[in-house]
Amino acid sequence: MAEFIAWGPIVFQASRLMIKFGILDIIRDSSTGATRQEICEKTKLSDYAVKSLLEASLCIGTVLVDTNTDRYTISKTGWFLLNDPATRVNIDFNHDVNYEGMFRLEESLVNGKPEGLKHFGNWPTLYEALSSLPEQVRNSWLGFDHFYSDSSFPEALEIVFGKYHTRSLYDVGGNTGKWALKCVGYDKDVEVTILDLPQQIKMMEDNIKGKEGAERIKGHAINLLDKSCLFPKREGGLDTIWMSQFLDCFSMDEIVSILTRAANVMTEGTRLFIMETLWDRQRYEPAAFCLTMTSLYFTAMANGNSKMYNTEDLEKCIVDAGLVIEEIHDGLGQGHSIVVCKKKQEL
Repeated sequence: MAEFIAWGPIVFQASRLMIKFGILDIIRDSSTGATRQEICEKTKLSDYAVKSLLEASLCIGTVLVDTNTDRYTISKTGWFLLNDPATRVNIDFNHDVNYEGMFRLEESLVNGKPEGLKHFGNWPTLYEALSSLPEQVRNSWLGFDHFYSDSSFPEALEIVFGKYHTRSLYDVGGNTGKWALKCVGYDKDVEVTILDLPQQIKMMEDNIKGKEGAERIKGHAINLLDKSCLFPKREGGLDTIWMSQFLDCFSMDEIVSILTRAANVMTEGTRLFIMETLWDRQRYEPAAFCLTMTSLYFTAMANGNSKMYNTEDLEKCIVDAGLVIEEIHDGLGQGHSIVVCKKKQEL
């Protein structure tokens, strides 16, 4: 295992190319396995290239070989590498977004800044950079972000609209407006305001244009890292504040600042829903593994000071902001939890 870690970058690239070149597909789709020559003919790669990747993959554990026939078959690990949607999303995310910038993880940990982001340009955080990143990089980032949140949306809608009377909703860090569109599609009376950076609001407006319910979605440009930027007050009060995969983008001090400003526009009847993949509330160990590795993406690439939090850390931020946890819903989608908060009542 120690050597597997030592050669980890090469294990990753070899396995990624087994997918990209279609070698794992060829092996999987052959009922009796595939020879090296057959793989060369189908991929148009040289015998040297195919042999090198196959030998590496044998030791990685993604393929097997029958030494009597020299036919390669796919292993269980190889099958998951090829077919598991989460794994494929993670591969693209790590190759396109993280791989080269992760070389600067050490500097990022020491300096508290996303030094790896310099690979793409000079931005303070990845969020300002997102709309300007190369298309493939942006697509892989959005694919990663949406894959994990989208699977939770159906259950989340039932919680937000089923138990609570939601007619007005602030979507904080609403990104491309995917959740907002789900909301206006689910309930014909709800009005959504997305709070996000100006460049993100522009992306959102382009994305929702002409779609059903878009007229009930508004954007409010705000830099949430600026403590002087307050949440807009809504005439007649506000029912719901929604934060999905959002607070993990900030340090704990920044989270307290954001939640405090949210609390300032909340009434006794307002509920704040925080949907996060809390790593200590996962059902399976590989999920916790993925989440703690994602923390280091935040360190090197995103902002240099945030992470995937556990329940204890998030609860401390909530309490410090003058809120209390009303209930927690676990097991949504790919491992999300929804933490429902209300304003702490004065004694």
